[in-house]
Amino acid sequence: MFGLMLNAKETQEMEYLLKRELEELLLDLTDSRIDGIVKRAMEERYQIIFRMYKRFVNPKEYMKYMRNRQTSKKAEQHRKTE
Repeated sequence: MFGLMLNAKETQEMEYLLKRELEELLLDLTDSRIDGIVKRAMEERYQIIFRMYKRFVNPKEYMKYMRNRQTSKKAEQHRKTE
C-alpha cells in the first residue's frame, strides 16, 4: 500500500492524466492491427488505471469508462482462436 497526498490542483491533474490514458487505451483496444497478446497487456493496464481513476472521481464520471464484460470476453475468445 502506498499513500499519497495531493492538493486540489494536483488532484485535477491526476484525474486528467488518468482520463487521457483510459481514452487512449480504449482507442487502441479497438485497433484490429494490434496483436492479441499486446491487447491482453493493454487490457490489464486499462483495469489498473481504471481502478486508480475510480478513486478520484464520482461514479457518474467513471461509468463512462467502465468496460463492458461482453467486449472483454469477445476479445479473450478472439485471442484464444489466434
